[in-house]
Amino acid sequence: MTLKPLLTLLLIGISFTAFSQNHTKFSRKADSLYKAKNYAQAGPYYIKAAANAEYAAVKKNDYYNAACCYALAGKTDSAFLMLNASIKNGYTNIQHIKVDTDLDVLHSLAAWQTIINTPVPVRDTDDPYKAKLVTTDVQNFWKAYDLAQKDTANRLAIYKKYYLNPASPGMQDYFAYKVSSLANFVRGHDKRAKFYASIRKSTEKVESQKKQIQQSFVNFKNLYPAARFPNMYFIIGSFTSGGTASDNGLLIGLDQAAGSADVNVSELSLWERNNLTDIDALPYLMAHELIHYQQKGMGSDTTLLKSVMVEGMADFIGELISGKTANPRLHTWAKGREKQIWADFTKDMYLNKASHWIANSDEETADKPADLGYWVGYYICKAYYQNSPDKKKAIDDMLHVKDYKQFYTLSKADELPFLK
Repeated sequence: MTLKPLLTLLLIGISFTAFSQNHTKFSRKADSLYKAKNYAQAGPYYIKAAANAEYAAVKKNDYYNAACCYALAGKTDSAFLMLNASIKNGYTNIQHIKVDTDLDVLHSLAAWQTIINTPVPVRDTDDPYKAKLVTTDVQNFWKAYDLAQKDTANRLAIYKKYYLNPASPGMQDYFAYKVSSLANFVRGHDKRAKFYASIRKSTEKVESQKKQIQQSFVNFKNLYPAARFPNMYFIIGSFTSGGTASDNGLLIGLDQAAGSADVNVSELSLWERNNLTDIDALPYLMAHELIHYQQKGMGSDTTLLKSVMVEGMADFIGELISGKTANPRLHTWAKGREKQIWADFTKDMYLNKASHWIANSDEETADKPADLGYWVGYYICKAYYQNSPDKKKAIDDMLHVKDYKQFYTLSKADELPFLK
């Protein structure tokens, strides 16, 4: 039977949406069974979740969880089968596998040695010049985009075949973390059709920024000799994240960093327009994300203070190494309002209230920007740095802070000139 184009699009959309919904349903069921210690029943649900996951970066975790369940249920053959499936889909945290007590029953078996001796790919380097700028996903996007414009009824299938299926490891992670489903990706593009049609020229300028990005990395190496430099993956997302980091490297949503005078922003929301980074400012964003990649040694904490320090630190050190902060508009707005911002912050700093200070785009208004936590964290870290006689040690202290309250006290941020 031949389907009419509109019906074809509808059915494909339903198919992709159902895929995502089924994954959520099965993973939640599996989680509940795991928590209830019904491991033998939880395993098959994690497998069903994996079968309904669109992205390999999601599948690998589902298969890993299934392996844990089967191991706890004493089904060792199934556990090894699922571990291998997880590794095949990109799971490489062999160190975690070694210490995960869920898998203890497997340690005495011959297949265990094969698992723990799986070669782990080297994802970063201590040489700032060896970190790669990976733009293959951008090239694949425009290939898929052009095909989708000619065959709009089948654009979901086109994006899957030409963009998602050949995705780099970085794009796999980005889509798993920041794009809920391919159907939502396409809907986001439909909503901003004029915007995406106008950014191609900007997205082709990444390579021209390489020298400036590398210089920031070199500067960071001089400040922090233990620095690691990962590959940088540039991805066209759906305006859901300008940048993040994973074990695979720095993941940049280039559509949110493709601003220029030629870009049509008429379809963007207030927050989106205000947070569209100019393509010429890309090196400052890269410096910010590089710092996030170094923050693995920071202590766990649920307070607002910790959250603003994570982002503010990336802004401050990023500025040190690149020459500019990645969020200049916050500094412009805060000028003359510093005391009130700080008073509002200190009331909540030891509470779990980051949602009103970080990633709060829904609170953006024409009179007040979102994400003011970046600005606060920037000044806490800047104060600590300026009050430290050993600047390299100050950077190391930030990246390995465990006691955030003590750090704040030592920073003497309450004595910042604009608070007097």
